[in-house]
Amino acid sequence: MKNIFQSYFILFLTIITICETKYGYVVWNNNKPVFLESATSSEIPAVHLARATYTNEINSTGWAFLEVHTAKNGSDERKAYAAGFIEGFLTRDLIWMHWQNMLKGYCYNKTALCGLIEEFLDKNENFIASMMRYQMDPYWYQIKLYYIQLEGMAVGYNEATTDPYQWLTVRDIIWINMLGDLDELAYALSLPKTSDDDLLFSEHCTGLVKLLPDFSNLYIAHTTWNSYQSMLRIQKMYVMHYKLSTNNKRRIPGYKMSFTSYPGFVQSTDDFYIISTGLVTAETTISNSNRTLFELINPMTVMEYIRSMVANRLATDGRQWTEIFRQHNSGTYNNQWYIVDYNKFKPSQGKSRGSVQKGLLWIIEQLPGYTESADLTDQLVSTTYFPSYNIAYFPSIFNLSGGNQRVETFGDWFGYDTNPRAKMLKEKQAGIRNLRDVYNTMRYNDYKHDPLARCEQCTPPYSACNAIAARNDLNPANGTYPFRALGHRSHGGTDAKVTSWDLWRDYEFVAVSGPTYNISRGIPPFTWSGFDMGAYLTHVGHPDLWMFTPIVHHWEWQ
Repeated sequence: MKNIFQSYFILFLTIITICETKYGYVVWNNNKPVFLESATSSEIPAVHLARATYTNEINSTGWAFLEVHTAKNGSDERKAYAAGFIEGFLTRDLIWMHWQNMLKGYCYNKTALCGLIEEFLDKNENFIASMMRYQMDPYWYQIKLYYIQLEGMAVGYNEATTDPYQWLTVRDIIWINMLGDLDELAYALSLPKTSDDDLLFSEHCTGLVKLLPDFSNLYIAHTTWNSYQSMLRIQKMYVMHYKLSTNNKRRIPGYKMSFTSYPGFVQSTDDFYIISTGLVTAETTISNSNRTLFELINPMTVMEYIRSMVANRLATDGRQWTEIFRQHNSGTYNNQWYIVDYNKFKPSQGKSRGSVQKGLLWIIEQLPGYTESADLTDQLVSTTYFPSYNIAYFPSIFNLSGGNQRVETFGDWFGYDTNPRAKMLKEKQAGIRNLRDVYNTMRYNDYKHDPLARCEQCTPPYSACNAIAARNDLNPANGTYPFRALGHRSHGGTDAKVTSWDLWRDYEFVAVSGPTYNISRGIPPFTWSGFDMGAYLTHVGHPDLWMFTPIVHHWEWQ
């Protein structure tokens, strides 16, 4: 019955849309990459460095879709460059739109701060360059390929750009990719006398791992919380045939992965990945209000957005993923990662009960100068779920990040077990029986009716932030709130993704783009024209109405 229900649910989700699909490939000619467009997939010649297919369905489904495959043979450096080049070329328009929405104007009235950031990046890149000479080390070899891919993206983007005003440099592309790291880096470099609310009250994403009690399925889910300006989204499939290092010709374990992403990014940043190793990795951000920890941030590290992707490429299990990720910890974009290994799970079938092996679920949490990790498989089996909601799980990380002080100052909202989302996830997960239930849980917001969304210090006495998928735009602009996170702003749950035992093997997941809505419960779909901040926030390329249905995208080149 489970498989029949899931099949019908996925069939319901799969939407056929008529949009232009672009095909292309890159060859090396006269010592430089050349992009060539193809009318169909079958017309792409066998000899190429990289090939890609791209469809922009943002106005019909809320997503664009990109597949990039490198050749199996040839120079890794050229393949990495070509992979970046073809993505930059094909997605040029979305990259420019996203740059305008997220970064254009960032340095207005912040010239001194941006100068400090540029100086930090100069030193950081010098450190990275000095370490790249260790190309026999798979870690540094993959970082080298990562930077080559970023450079290729900038060149491909500019190759497709006719207006010089819209050209972007490699450093611009790096700024795009480090958006997750940027706020904490900026805070560490300036250390203002007053704390930044966005760091103190970091609520960036909701995550859930759900093991059905009868072991019939294992679900991994994630809901991004972000600014509404960020909602230009791309689902990506990368197939990168890289060798481990210069002296090890074996292919990297995580050569293939699907993930949700943004224009100009060569990683997810949500983060949500399905990887060829059988791992699914995801995270939610954790708050750090310990000012002294920010003094540990220095340029002789590797930024989080790079370390996570290198771990995805090199790790073969959860323990190894945490060991790779913690190396050269930058202390920026501090997250709680949950790493699920589907190789450690066997679903029940008929009268045969399924099984779980140690190592199924690993957790790692990061702060500047510190990480802590553990295998939480036994806990998952005991409780049947692991929730992730921006509050540190490990007591040492919670205390070190200032968690006790936040609870003492602001109350139970900052407690691990007492936060409204903690209670909602505990309540909702108990009723999960199938894929539809997981999806509905990750889109849950009933702030006007759910007692767990109450806020006695708020006027009115509730907040649309107290939900698994927030809708802060619905909080009255003239309301009063004990701290900014609960108030009126351009922020909320901007998507949901769920994969399962039946979906992950095809690198597939149920996904929806845009803020949650439930008209019958008084939660309307989000519209820019109906949002009081809409006229003042750049959202180039966005649909006005965000009322999309969930879909499952089938990758063309499986």
